[in-house]
Amino acid sequence: MQQLSNTEENYLKNIFRLLAEGSEKVGTNEIAALTGTKAALVSDMLKKLADKQLISYRKYHGVSLTEEGAKTALLILRRQRLWEVFLVEKLKFAWDEVAIIAEELEHVKAPQLVRRLDEFLGFPKFDPHGDPIPDEFGEWEHRPRVLLQDLTPGKSGKVVGVTNSSTGFLSYLDKVGIYIGANVAVQDKIEFDGSLELRIDGGKTAYLSREVAANVQVRLHPA
Repeated sequence: MQQLSNTEENYLKNIFRLLAEGSEKVGTNEIAALTGTKAALVSDMLKKLADKQLISYRKYHGVSLTEEGAKTALLILRRQRLWEVFLVEKLKFAWDEVAIIAEELEHVKAPQLVRRLDEFLGFPKFDPHGDPIPDEFGEWEHRPRVLLQDLTPGKSGKVVGVTNSSTGFLSYLDKVGIYIGANVAVQDKIEFDGSLELRIDGGKTAYLSREVAANVQVRLHPA
């Protein structure tokens, strides 16, 4: 595998994330917005990655990952998400504290370290935010998800992920008692603003705005 800088790895990971949202290609401006970088600097980096045959890139025609680029991106995500599990489960960091630390640790590339970390953690399938962890071959477990906002009164499910992992959002979820694995049941949906009244784990009642509920993913309980 090619030697890449931390910045190059971050670009591959972010391109993979954008493509995972369903697009066949992503634009320079999308990448710039996600990385907080000027479009001209993004273009320069994309040329470098294209020269290394990690992406397919033509100016004004969007970006896609090559097979090698996708494989590399998956290994970066694997390292990041394993470290997030370690930080939360073993070092007792809160789930809103791990992103920056894990993004530094993900650039430690020693394959034996990653394998031993995976084994030490019991081969976890998902990180603390509910995102799947690829194995060393780039395979991962998919589980069906729907947005909490799409549930109607009387429906229930288990929280399996979030689409917003910002510190402020995760701190808010902690405050209202929502976490990965929480069982939530929709008691009422307010027609005026789309907000939800929820029962969490069969006990606590919480009220979520449409915006918050649109960033929480659940797996439906059987009818």
